[in-house]
Amino acid sequence: MWRCTAELAGRHTECQVLDRLVDAVRAGESRALVMHGEPGVGKTALLDYLAGHASGCRVVRAAGVQSEMELAFAGMHQLCAPMLDRPEALPLPQRDALRTAFGMNAGPAPDRFLIGLAALSLLSHVAEEQPLVCLVDDEQWLDHASAQVLAFVARRLGAESVGFVFAARVPGGALARLPELAVRGLREADARALLDSVLTGPIDGRVRDQIVAETRGNPLALLELPRGLTVAELAGGFGLPGAVPLEGSIEESFRRRVSALPDRTRQLLLLAAADPTGDPALVWRAVGRLGIGADAAAPAADAGLAEFGTRVRFRHPLARSAAYRSASTQDRQQAHGALAEVTDPRLDPDRRAWHRAQASPGPDEDIAVELERSAGRAQARGGLAASAAFLRQAATLTLDPAQRAGRALAAAQAKTQAGVFDVARDLLAMAESGPLSEVQQASVDVMKAQLAFVTSRGSEAAALLLKAARRLEPIDVDLSRATYLDALLAATFAGRLANPGADVVEVARAAGAAPPPRRDPRAPDLLLDGTAAALHTEYAAGVPILRRALTRFGAGMSVDEELRRMFLACITAMRIWDDHRCDVLSARYVQLARETGTLSELPLALTARTFTLLLAGDLTSAASLTDELQAVTEATGSGLAPYGALGLAALRGDEAAASALVEATIEDVTRRGEGIGITFAEWANATLNNGLGHYDKAAAAGRRATAYDKEPAALCWSLVELTEAAARCGMTETATEACRRLTEMTSASGTDWALGAQARSHALVSEGTAAERLYRESIARFGKTRLRVDRARAHLLYGEWLRRERRRGEAREQLRTALGMLEAMGVGAFAERARRELRATGETAHKRTLIEGHDELTAQEAQIARLARDGLSNPEIGTRLFISAHTVQYHLRKVFAKLGITSRSQLDRVLPGSPATVQRPR
Repeated sequence: MWRCTAELAGRHTECQVLDRLVDAVRAGESRALVMHGEPGVGKTALLDYLAGHASGCRVVRAAGVQSEMELAFAGMHQLCAPMLDRPEALPLPQRDALRTAFGMNAGPAPDRFLIGLAALSLLSHVAEEQPLVCLVDDEQWLDHASAQVLAFVARRLGAESVGFVFAARVPGGALARLPELAVRGLREADARALLDSVLTGPIDGRVRDQIVAETRGNPLALLELPRGLTVAELAGGFGLPGAVPLEGSIEESFRRRVSALPDRTRQLLLLAAADPTGDPALVWRAVGRLGIGADAAAPAADAGLAEFGTRVRFRHPLARSAAYRSASTQDRQQAHGALAEVTDPRLDPDRRAWHRAQASPGPDEDIAVELERSAGRAQARGGLAASAAFLRQAATLTLDPAQRAGRALAAAQAKTQAGVFDVARDLLAMAESGPLSEVQQASVDVMKAQLAFVTSRGSEAAALLLKAARRLEPIDVDLSRATYLDALLAATFAGRLANPGADVVEVARAAGAAPPPRRDPRAPDLLLDGTAAALHTEYAAGVPILRRALTRFGAGMSVDEELRRMFLACITAMRIWDDHRCDVLSARYVQLARETGTLSELPLALTARTFTLLLAGDLTSAASLTDELQAVTEATGSGLAPYGALGLAALRGDEAAASALVEATIEDVTRRGEGIGITFAEWANATLNNGLGHYDKAAAAGRRATAYDKEPAALCWSLVELTEAAARCGMTETATEACRRLTEMTSASGTDWALGAQARSHALVSEGTAAERLYRESIARFGKTRLRVDRARAHLLYGEWLRRERRRGEAREQLRTALGMLEAMGVGAFAERARRELRATGETAHKRTLIEGHDELTAQEAQIARLARDGLSNPEIGTRLFISAHTVQYHLRKVFAKLGITSRSQLDRVLPGSPATVQRPR
């Protein structure tokens, strides 16, 4: 071993931090830490210190290797391989995901966040037997898939007796928001002591001071730089290198030592550097191919550059880099060629393909085809970034310009799916540099739109999709229609912030003129035709078509297609005021996203389901989904506006929290171009202020919400709030006009939801017996739906009207009903409004008292308690919240203590709200 105790001189503070981390893990807690600093500063030595002082813990290690960055899950496999003998401990979907990622199972590519959850569950299970410490060195060189998954696991640790320590050159990236420890150069006194420990003779004091200053206390630099200087140079200072970038200077020191070795030893080091596995058998087989003798290893070990034992191990990653970079291009190609020849094509076809690619002096179609096969295998394991790397290399080795462009296009698609958007844009540029068919050019347009949509859900996507859909019309009718449907959804999100020529009406006009389907229309075809008609022709023309689309939705559709179109289907159910379809479709959406592990769809699914629950007055379950959505958003980095949280805050009536959320949302969506977010934020603002009785503020917000009048799905609720606020402010003309616009939709829809909203709104601008008849009709209509909040508000408005008519006894009856319903649902501001009205009739109305102890729960404890009350097991709760089952149990113990109960069966008694209907995985 090269690392000695002396290298930890001056690291007392860092060692204390690591000691405390291990103590916490032994005590049953979880910890994560990112050590970061320049190359050679001692991060690896600190990891070794931690491994040596983690008595009583199981220690597993992994290290990123630069040449292995394109192999999917290579780093994660290093870490988890010693624990793969116990997959039965994982829930089946997680077990399958992990085995597929490691190439142990065949099957569809698992979502990377499902793989992360599987890794979290595996580590948690292992830690139940013995505290576990996971060490990851050179994180910056991990493959993309491993970096994402391991950072995800580290962020979701709770109470699993697991410690995760990363060593990286710079913080941030995948490791953002994890605790950090900056590892800097040694203090001057410690640096001098370390330098003196490796000098073989006297040194001039000024020379020593210069070395210490130039190395900035970097331990590896202090150990390496003097090696290239003679005793005379050290003594007198002649020939001392000038100040240079530290990483380059250290690598240059290693490069000088490599250059001084015999030719055969340099060849051996090059082979070892080109193979990241550290497998000595593989290296020696390659050595045999090149005719290098076994005696070539001794000079490398004597020079302190590499060891050839049970594993091939370099002195430092920069020593590996120096051995590789100091070789000529021809020598590198020869080394990779030898490694390709000795790599088993059955056991490790992907690494063999990669070596063949690096060995190729120019374009080679045979190798490009092999790389394409590797890309397919990587994608099947969920390694999208690795798949893209193989395809990118295949494109580089392709001579035919058209074929090269096609492969670059496929690589760009994989990079987009992997979330590496900058590289995807570069690959699209590479694809566009070659001759593209019309289909390929349309694919480029679609991918540019996808990049715009997934990165910001902003205003650029609709225009790009519209362009692609038009280009595809004469080539592929089905693909063209599917692209028009994507454009409609993108335009819906862009809303009032859409680019010129691509707002929702203009996209609908183009979609309405699209060629008809080549077969009998299916649900997606009807969605396209109906949406185009409703948005461009007239609302009433689209309703019957959209109703048929929702009735047939799912028939003849694959699960992937169903998931892709489900959010638009949910919007459509709202657009035509169909509360039954809202309920059925949103429940199905969440179920599919969870069962398939498609976490990229889960934020939209949870949003749709949250609104359905809010309409039904189940604010408790809606809050559960909102919390889950926050966990998903943190895990996936989704940029979706917090629509569910807006609605929940508005109905709860928390003025400070709701107003802050509205303001933050408007700022965020305006920056990104997600115009529909402005409409929903202002709807929430209007709803909040109607509940609080601030009708002037509600009217102003309602006017802003309805200023963009091209999207019925967003206008449905906003016009209702504007009518009520304007009527209460005496703005008769505004209320009447809002009611008229509302009636254009509700009359065409004809559902109880639509006609109930219409009757209630007309009652607000009517008088006498007509108003009373309309209030009664609205209550009756809403009574036939799931819309308990709307029904309670109808009782409230009717009670207020009766009080103004001086019919106090009848008013009390309606207001009592409204107050009881609103309090039970937790619709706070409207409940308080009902209480004020009830007091005005002469009746005292007391607030309901909260159950003692419930308000002491943290947000996560309350969320876990609700899910446990609703019948979910610990593993199911962990899956929902991206935490381990062990952490769930830890929080439940705290919940029971705070609430004074001893079992799950008692949660229903002590938690407010009714249990949600649970969609269990099959």
